[in-house]
Amino acid sequence: MEGECSCSFYQRAKPYIAMISLQFGYAGMNIITKVSLNRGMSHYVLVVYRNAFATAVIAPFALLLERKIRPKMTLMMFLQIFVLGLLGPVIDQNLYYAGLKYTSPTFSCSMSNMLPAMIFVIAVLCRMEKVDMKKFRCQAKVLGTIVTVAGALLMTLYKGHIVNFLWSNHINASVPETTSGAYDKDWLKGSILLIFATLAWASFFILQAFTMRKYSAPLSLTALVCFMGTLQSTAVTFVMEHKTSVWTTGFDMNLLAAAYAGILSSSIAYYVQGQVMEKKGPVFVTAFSPLMMIIVAIMGTFILAEKFYIGGILGAVLIVAGLYSVLWGKYKEKEIEESIIFESMKGVITGHNQMMIISINDIELMQKHEEKRISTAPATVAISFPMPQPLMLAREAPKALDLN
Repeated sequence: MEGECSCSFYQRAKPYIAMISLQFGYAGMNIITKVSLNRGMSHYVLVVYRNAFATAVIAPFALLLERKIRPKMTLMMFLQIFVLGLLGPVIDQNLYYAGLKYTSPTFSCSMSNMLPAMIFVIAVLCRMEKVDMKKFRCQAKVLGTIVTVAGALLMTLYKGHIVNFLWSNHINASVPETTSGAYDKDWLKGSILLIFATLAWASFFILQAFTMRKYSAPLSLTALVCFMGTLQSTAVTFVMEHKTSVWTTGFDMNLLAAAYAGILSSSIAYYVQGQVMEKKGPVFVTAFSPLMMIIVAIMGTFILAEKFYIGGILGAVLIVAGLYSVLWGKYKEKEIEESIIFESMKGVITGHNQMMIISINDIELMQKHEEKRISTAPATVAISFPMPQPLMLAREAPKALDLN
């Protein structure tokens, strides 16, 4: 009994454990990437290596598991994959890494929480989603979007005083000045880059939703997008970086950052999120995003001696509040859609059951009527009356013999 209870508890807790572990993984990626960028690695080269690692990891699984369900490649599908590679690996990742270099990991994670609000805005502009301000769930989504944008503007335009934690003075004293001074860069430029990176990411999700309707092999699609992103980001790197030395890397932090981001963020994370999303839905997956920001903030203070400003903290609180407002509206919307589908199916099943009851009653009445006719008819009629069931023939045969 205890074993069954523990197993049942583990099954219920698996989605939570998976998402919490994934947020720790994302947090580690942001910290390691920030250290690598601070050491001089080009973010263009980092994007190339990241997508190359991701392609190498995903492609074998796609070839083996989806060889029978992979659709044929058409010109329109190729163009969509080309644009997906441009929006995701090239534009989003390059702008995100550039913004991360100018700001801090916590600031970048806070900005990435704008994603659901931006997807909502793009969906409304593309007429994929209707807004009825008379409904409370739509008001929550609109209000959440406004609060999210306000939080991003507050983080971008206002810093305020430095907020010191209990351990901050000790850590700042033990870290070299070059590391702590890396956060005094152009925050406005980094904020703008992060906003455009999140916008490209949101556009990527919208286009991916269209593409997945026709290309029903998700692993193959991911491998193709990563491969296309590798080729495109390589071309961009040759244009932006003219020194061949930027490609040089050894078994150091730069290689670790590329491998970590490619294997975890673009491979394992895709599988884990897909499994959890299938069981719990997209709202459940997105709801854990602020946890990454908290983990990065704690890790950043210890590892990078990150400084926190009052404007950044207030802006992050507004972004998280807006995020959950948008997610609450989406959750209520999904609940209503599921209830409508359930009621429709219930109506169909009820109607089918009523038809079955009517049919069964009609059959019983017909059988009683025929039995009455047989009991009052002559013997020759009883023998010659066609009975389709052998059991009925065996039951009526003695009556015919008795009458003779």
